[in-house]
Amino acid sequence: MARLRKSAERNARQTGAVKKETPTEFLSSLAAVMATAVFIITFNIQAFEIPTSSMERTLLVGDHVFVDRITLAPPTHWAFFEHYRAIQHGDIVVFYSVETPDLHLVKRVIGLPGDRIHLRDGVVYRNGQPLNEPYVIHSVGDYVPYRDNFPAVPASQAGDSVVAGWPERDGQDIVVPADHYFVMGDNRDVSHDSRYFGCIPKENVIGRPLFVYWSFETPADDWRKTGLGDRLASYGHVALHFADQTRWKRMFRPVR
Repeated sequence: MARLRKSAERNARQTGAVKKETPTEFLSSLAAVMATAVFIITFNIQAFEIPTSSMERTLLVGDHVFVDRITLAPPTHWAFFEHYRAIQHGDIVVFYSVETPDLHLVKRVIGLPGDRIHLRDGVVYRNGQPLNEPYVIHSVGDYVPYRDNFPAVPASQAGDSVVAGWPERDGQDIVVPADHYFVMGDNRDVSHDSRYFGCIPKENVIGRPLFVYWSFETPADDWRKTGLGDRLASYGHVALHFADQTRWKRMFRPVR
């Protein structure tokens, strides 16, 4: 009998046969998978919708993105298995607005702490060197003195769109303070960014967009329509036009 059992075990190994999973084992495996998914969604990933055109063509109004909340966050001892890194030049970040704390914004990091920044005729200079920015567009193509020659032109010329006390000049530049970042939109002509509201604190950064998981043709002013009737109308429009107004080619596009 022992010889027969050993022979059966050897044959099972050779043929690749495996033991059938019991219902209890299946439920246990499913619970582990669900717990992992809940952990990732709760602590690592968050979904956002792009509301404005300040990041076109990189991100369009109506792009829905998954945001990595961990990589750029301050390291924690309990999550030693997570991957962390410092924010770098060119990173696209989602952050809390310094003007409206409950508003989420998305921009590109142009200046790190200690960097000296100024614009001349729309070109960004960092530490005295002009930046090569292939992602930038100028959708309007006009000339606005304060916007295009920041911070040389007085903020008074920009009206009330600049926060009080900004910018703080150091010669022809502004210097990015410690634990702050200078951010700008890729669509430079229409972007309300660090030229207007100053550098953003490190603690305001939520994370970086990973990829577009869904994109839907959305009016540029849709984010302003917050009433219940407007929202219901918007949901109905999406339901009716999901197939023909979804930008299928943008699905799963990485954000760079």
